[in-house]
Amino acid sequence: MPLRGSRAAGPRGRLPPLLLVALAACAAQASEITFELPDNAKQCFYEEIVQGTKCTLEFQVITGGHYDVDCRLEDPDGIVLYKEMKKQYDSFTFTASRNGTYKFCFSNEFSTFTHKTVYFDFQVGEDPPLFPSENRVTALTQMESACVSIHEALKSVIDYQTHFRLREAQGRSRAEDLNTRVAYWSIGEAIILLVVSIGQVFLLKSFFSDKRTTTTRVGS
Repeated sequence: MPLRGSRAAGPRGRLPPLLLVALAACAAQASEITFELPDNAKQCFYEEIVQGTKCTLEFQVITGGHYDVDCRLEDPDGIVLYKEMKKQYDSFTFTASRNGTYKFCFSNEFSTFTHKTVYFDFQVGEDPPLFPSENRVTALTQMESACVSIHEALKSVIDYQTHFRLREAQGRSRAEDLNTRVAYWSIGEAIILLVVSIGQVFLLKSFFSDKRTTTTRVGS
């Protein structure tokens, strides 16, 4: 739940800097979901957005097939704001033109037997300032400036961690898929080698086997 309207009592009616950092981290309005998208399936999500709010949709296919998916974003009137076909990953930023429920869908209907794992991050609005400028007549103190810098650095760290987790998951999926194919190929080679070896044994045996001949004696 957003904590923009909450305020705790502190010295001189202000929040301590470290507590502000914690509250600002909780106040970010973002949805990060990783879900399974079966073959010939379509999954939609809905979000209530206020007019004038800046939003960003980022997505990436982690596993499955050619790592691609269809994506479509519509406003409350059904007008298509974003539409891409067979994308592995992408990012789209827009500003809500009106109040209402916005819908974005991921489709795997073009795939007949491969399911996908899709990750998306839907950010609504911008993070509130760490130190609100209202009722302030002085500049930020050295401690407050340090808190702002640490807060921005931590947000960058979170973004990098998410990015590398996705790359690690995608790389692991490809490695497991390659390992499965190599295992099947090795089993096939072993079977072929066994069949050829048995065939050669029987062929050589037929070359050196004694052929019995029968003779008929004619009595006088």
